[in-house]
Amino acid sequence: MTKTLSALFVSLCLASQSVKADDQARFDSYVEVLKAEAREKGYEQALIDQAFSTVKFKKKVIKQDKNQPEIVETLETYLPKRVPDWKVQRARKLYKENKVLLDKISQDFGVQGRFIVALWGLESSFGRVQGGYPVISSLVTLAFDGRREALYKRQLWAALDILKDGHVNIDNFKGSWAGAMGQSQFMPTSFNSYAVDYNNDGKKDIWTSKEDALASIANYLKSVGWNDNLTWGRQVKLPEDFPSQYVLKRGSKNHKQWLEFWRDSERSLEEWQSLGVRRTDGTDLPKVNISAALVMPDDMNGRMYLAYNNYKALMNWNRSYYFATSVGYLSDRIGYPKI
Repeated sequence: MTKTLSALFVSLCLASQSVKADDQARFDSYVEVLKAEAREKGYEQALIDQAFSTVKFKKKVIKQDKNQPEIVETLETYLPKRVPDWKVQRARKLYKENKVLLDKISQDFGVQGRFIVALWGLESSFGRVQGGYPVISSLVTLAFDGRREALYKRQLWAALDILKDGHVNIDNFKGSWAGAMGQSQFMPTSFNSYAVDYNNDGKKDIWTSKEDALASIANYLKSVGWNDNLTWGRQVKLPEDFPSQYVLKRGSKNHKQWLEFWRDSERSLEEWQSLGVRRTDGTDLPKVNISAALVMPDDMNGRMYLAYNNYKALMNWNRSYYFATSVGYLSDRIGYPKI
């Protein structure tokens, strides 16, 4: 390496170190601002010191947030990956092993056990994959990044509430890179709204308590309108040249608008029958007095579903047709082993 190149290399290294030092200084200053804001909100200094004592800028968190994979999927490729046969078998096994607990939760909250297990399996692989990122550090890093600062600050205050109430200690306060936590993968605000101390030990422990985690899943669904007299929906067959105007519109800006689109599509099963919609085997739809919207996860050439009101609860959990449909699909595989 020539002297000129060597000098340039040293200069670039020093510049890089200077940028890193500047970033760290900005982050440290931001943390101090958050601490001051936490004090203004009434959090005790001891809690603030505990929560922020191990906070570090997590470069991997920003990398994950900015580089989420944009894979071109269809439901045909998504379902086999999200609901492989081993997961179906595992779900059936755990459903049987925990049937007494699930029946009790189902009775208490009005949510069928197969849906609880399906969400458990899809969110955390039945508790095995919960994420190892320190929740406070992840949320502070994402707030510092600035693109969704208000969102992640709201989650941070909720996380402080969780620590304040003693549901988990700081060493075990772990989750995904985005701050989703425990076997149910609740964000902190969802934890504070829906988590349940089902084993009555004084803590809402969705990390290590299966009872609390499963009951919390059920409580979430109950709270957003689940009806255990209904299932989630069914795949259907459309007649040729079926008018797309009846299909639930795509591209909603938020959940409120999505519900408006739902109402536009919703009709009784009798009306869908008169429009030529049939079960996948070509037989008539059930003759029951319930309504459904026509959901199109991909396009008019893909799978089509008549979705009942419980599908709205699943979309409240995660506003993704693929996710909601995969929950329904796995729940059917649990409840109807011959599928």
